[in-house]
Amino acid sequence: MITSSSNAQIKNIIALQKKSKARNEQDVFVVEGIKIFSELPKDRIVSVFVSESFLEVPEQKALLEGVKFESVSDKVFKEISDTFTPQGILAVVKQYHYSFEDLLNNAKGAPMFMVLEELQDPGNLGTILRTGEGSGITGVIMSKGCVDIYNSKVIRSTMGTVFRVPFMYTEDLPETINKIKDTCTVYAAYLKGSRYAYDECDYTKGTAFVIGNEAKGLTEEIAGLADERIIIPMQGHVESLNAAVAASILMYEGYRQRRR
Repeated sequence: MITSSSNAQIKNIIALQKKSKARNEQDVFVVEGIKIFSELPKDRIVSVFVSESFLEVPEQKALLEGVKFESVSDKVFKEISDTFTPQGILAVVKQYHYSFEDLLNNAKGAPMFMVLEELQDPGNLGTILRTGEGSGITGVIMSKGCVDIYNSKVIRSTMGTVFRVPFMYTEDLPETINKIKDTCTVYAAYLKGSRYAYDECDYTKGTAFVIGNEAKGLTEEIAGLADERIIIPMQGHVESLNAAVAASILMYEGYRQRRR
């Protein structure tokens, strides 16, 4: 059992929790909690750490069947955990690497992409991935300035969908959007110059929705590349919706049309 926070493995986990550079250099990320561990593909596990109190519960210990793990004291586990109330299980996991072709091949019919420009809030990104799985999207494409998908807050809010929804970062978002246009109609959620409300368009064919930064929205350049600009009509004095809420409305409208 590891009982010291000066242990090299413990120091490394703390670095992985806090620094994207460390995660990228080692090509791994950290997942924490019973539910997300139970959904984790076991072939992606690099290492597992559990608290001594976690091992005292037979039902929890059963989750570790066939898995090598290190036990740590409860005190040390609190130091490596990124949550206020740790559940006592944490895994270091291999990162995913998808190409645009991988995302395209994930389509079960006409593709439906969610494209994000400079999204910054971890909770928003995690929610978009989770909602994306529920609405059947093909994949999520992010500009290089978006929040790190392996940020612990993003991982927690995905509730395991990070293992199942393909995603990629692009160094050149305009170029990628032009590539998407070979197979999809691109719809930008953009207030200026929009011709249609979101529910007036046909999303049963190849579709890509583009959502911008929480504070600034889409840049004019990216909005200008879209085939259509759409709005989500609102009442009252509301000027805009939360990015994850707007994305969810669009994805589920696409899903609704395809179900019919």
